[in-house]
Amino acid sequence: MLEDLLIIKRVKEGDIGAFETLFRKYHSPLLFYCTSITASVQAAEDIVQDLFYNIWKDKERLNILVSVKSYLYKSVRNHSLQYLQKNANRRNNNMDNLDNQTNPTYKTDDYLEYHELEQLLSKSIKSMPKRRARIFRMHRYENLKYKEIAQKLSLSVKTVEAEMTKALKTLKKEIDISQQSI
Repeated sequence: MLEDLLIIKRVKEGDIGAFETLFRKYHSPLLFYCTSITASVQAAEDIVQDLFYNIWKDKERLNILVSVKSYLYKSVRNHSLQYLQKNANRRNNNMDNLDNQTNPTYKTDDYLEYHELEQLLSKSIKSMPKRRARIFRMHRYENLKYKEIAQKLSLSVKTVEAEMTKALKTLKKEIDISQQSI
């Protein structure tokens, strides 16, 4: 956390290297998180890119006083929910304009990309050690905080943090490898 706050301080000072460090550290995990919300890889890429663009553009006014990670994930979550709301409104308008068609058309590419990402996630989780996979599932799918996980599994919070860091590194590596093969 302190390391991230120091990186943000350097970003605010215009240090492009610090910005690149921040981008490399969080881009893939944020992309995965955003895709899990929007079910669209393209939308996720746009949302995450916009987030980093705005961070750099407004770096002088950037005011992150708590966890940089929390700030980034909350931003992605909020923008993802806005995207879903806009799409729902757009979809409703399109449905109103349809005459007698009963089958809406789905974006096949987005659907396939989402399921490919879902399969990649599943494969990656299966390859993790059991404890790490369990901690990851408890955090991501059950929305438990590190402290709650630590209590349930009789582990230290630091151990949970370390396992989550390793799990996210594994996922990032798998996503990067799959993107390179495209």
